[in-house]
Amino acid sequence: MNVVAGNGTEIPAIGLGTWELRGRTCARIVEQALRLGYRHIDTAQIYDNEREVGEGMRASGVRRDDIFVTTKVWTTHFRPGDLERSAKESLVRLRMTEIDLLLLHWPNPQVPLAETLGALAKVKRAGLARSIGVSNFGVALIEEAVAACPEPLACDQIEYHPYLDQADVIEACARHGLAFVAYSPIAKGRVKGDRVLARIGDRYRKTAAQVCLRWLVQQNVSAIPRTAKLERLQENIDIFDFELSGEDMQEISAIAGAKPR
Repeated sequence: MNVVAGNGTEIPAIGLGTWELRGRTCARIVEQALRLGYRHIDTAQIYDNEREVGEGMRASGVRRDDIFVTTKVWTTHFRPGDLERSAKESLVRLRMTEIDLLLLHWPNPQVPLAETLGALAKVKRAGLARSIGVSNFGVALIEEAVAACPEPLACDQIEYHPYLDQADVIEACARHGLAFVAYSPIAKGRVKGDRVLARIGDRYRKTAAQVCLRWLVQQNVSAIPRTAKLERLQENIDIFDFELSGEDMQEISAIAGAKPR
């Protein structure tokens, strides 16, 4: 599978987002995704499903070393002692010895960023996380984080789709060697009714959602669409057998800020 690189970390270009997936449904979707060829699973402490994500991984039969797992530290655990403890608790729930990518979930101005990043770097050095990064950081916070973190940051995970222009953040990530990971990449389903995406998709015999995900991947962005439907899992990963033209890419980029049509 294609990967997106960030300061030495290779992140699979398509992953499974698990926000709002719970219980047996979550475990079943994770298991099926891995059986279909997904190798990137994204979870978070606040999702309250790390245990089920781990169960789905083990049930899939896919080797742990072949799976890239991201989880995120919630903002109430950003003080140094809390952060390390919460990372260990995530590992217990996932039943893993290390996390592939550990992110700060949202900025928390109540705790000095340098303190939090120092703790995050310590977790990496202790071998609890292979790579570390941030989520929902804008340009100014990216600059501050890169300057303050004792270890390289692998990525910024942030909302991105054709209705939300993130050109400035993408540029900031590129400037500092961070990978860009897009959550809500199909705008929580909104793209499915988009006439521009559907028209482009007709030419490639692809759905509007597949065109949208392909648009992201061709920008060197990793996308983590969430779905609770088994049939959507296959659709979302089936985007590596076609390539959008430069004209297609520009037309989709021009949608940003417009309403779905």
